[in-house]
Amino acid sequence: MTDQELETAILEIFEQNYEILQAEGGHSLTEDTKRAALQQVLLYWRKMRDVAERVTETEVKLTLPEQQTRKGRKYSIHGVVDVVQEEERTVMYDIKTHDAEYVQSNRGDYEKQLNIYAHIWQELRGQPLDQTAIIATAHPKEVKQALHAGDEAALEAALAAWEPLVDIPFAQQQVEAVIADFSEVVDAIEDRQFSPPPLSRLEQRYKTRGREKRFATQICGNCDGRFSCSSYRAYTQANRGGDVSFNRYFRDFESTDQEAWLNANLETNLES
Repeated sequence: MTDQELETAILEIFEQNYEILQAEGGHSLTEDTKRAALQQVLLYWRKMRDVAERVTETEVKLTLPEQQTRKGRKYSIHGVVDVVQEEERTVMYDIKTHDAEYVQSNRGDYEKQLNIYAHIWQELRGQPLDQTAIIATAHPKEVKQALHAGDEAALEAALAAWEPLVDIPFAQQQVEAVIADFSEVVDAIEDRQFSPPPLSRLEQRYKTRGREKRFATQICGNCDGRFSCSSYRAYTQANRGGDVSFNRYFRDFESTDQEAWLNANLETNLES
């Protein structure tokens, strides 16, 4: 198949998956959001084609069963990864829709998850593992700018400079600590303890897509519970000159295209 034929096939599969998810969940995306999702898929294919074509097992389900919390609650840890096995070398990839710079800045968070997956693969399955890595599919600002400008030459240069693959070292000694963290989360959920992170956490800055963002912008901005969160209210007050009036506080809610989102979902409900 030619490159164009492959991308046409990807487009068709994308549409099929979208229709299935739409039917199962009863929700639709705005055209802008849907276009951005497709764009991320196509760019991931163009950049990571070599890895994608070498994947020997996709969406491998990993399970660490019969775990127990400090309070005696039983639970299991589940994960899904892609695996490349060539000759005597095995590499495990976890695909994330985050950008590589953010992954690099918060490598510890990803190490915890992949260490568990590597532990399941090596210890429970008894199969050797040579490398673990994150594939961060969100494209950097240079790629976004080239796409917006419609500049093919700039896009090719930006894609060449983009490195979405982030190596994550495997440390067996961290596995027990990570499982203990999972156990604490399970107990907190079961005990209905949902304390928000402290204000200092919301103020923390990370590098992402070539610029710094606060945790509140990167994470809280995508959280539906932020408007009833005491830490987010405190953050808003601290960063808006103390004015936390209703209109000022909810201004960021207006950044989403509510009318387009509502119309898309109304159409879905009417069709069903």
